[in-house]
Amino acid sequence: MFNGHKLTQPEAALQLPETKAAADRQGATMNGSLEPAGAPRPKGAGRKADVTHAILRAMCMAASLTAFSFMVTAKQHSLLVVYGFQFPVHSKWSFSNSFEYLVGVSGAVTIHSFLQLLICISRLLRKSSAIPSRNYGWLVFAGDQVLAYALMSAGSAASGVTNLNRTGIRHTALPNFCKPLHSFCDHVTISIAFTFFSCILLATSVVLDVIWLTKY
Repeated sequence: MFNGHKLTQPEAALQLPETKAAADRQGATMNGSLEPAGAPRPKGAGRKADVTHAILRAMCMAASLTAFSFMVTAKQHSLLVVYGFQFPVHSKWSFSNSFEYLVGVSGAVTIHSFLQLLICISRLLRKSSAIPSRNYGWLVFAGDQVLAYALMSAGSAASGVTNLNRTGIRHTALPNFCKPLHSFCDHVTISIAFTFFSCILLATSVVLDVIWLTKY
């Protein structure tokens, strides 16, 4: 018994460090790094991403609001001269379905960006992640992508109408309507430009959403 006891004690002493090392390796494997299980994740990179996300939201909201504002104020009364005859003309954004579509989409993007900006700022102030879960991340990704496509289609549709107003119609007596209605056309052009800019910003947000979903 004495000899057996002396052999068992060193054996137990040698196995304890091995067991601890195995537990540390298991914790490192579960976290996908060399950190022990339960260690907090570094927040430096995530913090920068959240700030970038908030800046993009603010810029997108400002751009879409500018597009919305310039379009709804696009209206003008003037005189159109055709073969020496003067005709009173009145143009307004609501006379075109394409312009109405742009107003609706840019308004929706403004509201969407404003809500996301409020959520992002509130979470930044609480020092928590701007995207709390994968389900929320997928929801934001889907909303950003759908609205980005809608902005692209609205800007393209409005561009076709504006180009027709500026060039007139070939082989007909219809003139360039933007000469007498220059203020109206300028408002529409600025609105379309900010629509495409807002589309680019929203597409950038989609890319950031994808990066977040792939990492977490």
